[in-house]
Amino acid sequence: MNKDFAFNIKNICFDENYQPSDSTRITTNFANLARGTSRQANLRKTLKMINNSFNAMAHWDNPNGDRYCVELDIISVEMDIEGGDKAFPSIEILKTNIIDHKTNKHIEGIVGNNFSSYVRDYDFSVLLLDHNKDQATFSIPNNFGDLHGKLFQNFVNSTTYKENFNKPPVICLSVSDNKVYRRTENEHPVLGVEYTPNESSLTEQYFKKMGLQVRYFMPPNSVAPFAFYFFGDLLADYTNLELISTISTMGTFQKIYRPEIYNANATAGKCYQPNLKNLDHSLTQIVYDREERSQLAIEQGKRAEEQFIKPYQTVLEQWSANFA
Repeated sequence: MNKDFAFNIKNICFDENYQPSDSTRITTNFANLARGTSRQANLRKTLKMINNSFNAMAHWDNPNGDRYCVELDIISVEMDIEGGDKAFPSIEILKTNIIDHKTNKHIEGIVGNNFSSYVRDYDFSVLLLDHNKDQATFSIPNNFGDLHGKLFQNFVNSTTYKENFNKPPVICLSVSDNKVYRRTENEHPVLGVEYTPNESSLTEQYFKKMGLQVRYFMPPNSVAPFAFYFFGDLLADYTNLELISTISTMGTFQKIYRPEIYNANATAGKCYQPNLKNLDHSLTQIVYDREERSQLAIEQGKRAEEQFIKPYQTVLEQWSANFA
């Protein structure tokens, strides 16, 4: 079996009225914010933070700091294996769109940004944990991340992706708290100062199997570097406004989710190691349940195992073996 799977894309607007769909991973940043009694206030404040951040970075010809606003679409990608009506929610990403109030233009942003995957939950929260259970030393299972990486590349290279998006995705994640990052002399006007890590991480290796490279930059007005995963040339393939839309969106989510790093009161120095126990940070006025997020990752991984990995194991193994 070597045919590609079929993909179906659904768009959901992320605004103050957003309601997570039944197939959305509830640990995803945007879904976590949209739950509980504070949901609408959370969403309204989050969108305000994103717009303020965008205008602060896109400050040219923008004297009042209100020229632009960012609209977000949640892109839910379903994968159809059997050719019937039993599609599995394989990937969920964010698409940024920029509104220029001065010119009344709608400017397409970047797709990717946040990255959500049930199969990744299975790999890290089920497969990896089971592999290391009762073991004296930590190790990685054979072919760890291979299937997930091939499924992601299959989607990005699919006709469905190309019909909906003009450029490859960029995914922006937090830096790792077990690595040391050193500032370089390279500086980009939007991405900021580049940092390099002292060693590769499991996350880097996992995303490499998805076909993605990684570079670390600390944008202006940020206090810590971000990990940017991309295809091609990050600095040349995207416009300043496109990059700013990703930085303002993911910088806001990280301030909410990782305030110890991204809302710290001190800026990263020449040699920087993130610290999740850092007490010298500020909290946003947004309610985010981090404890629930950690607990539910295993539950979501088991859902992927029961509804996707086990039922289609033979088909997936045959497809993966023939994937080019």
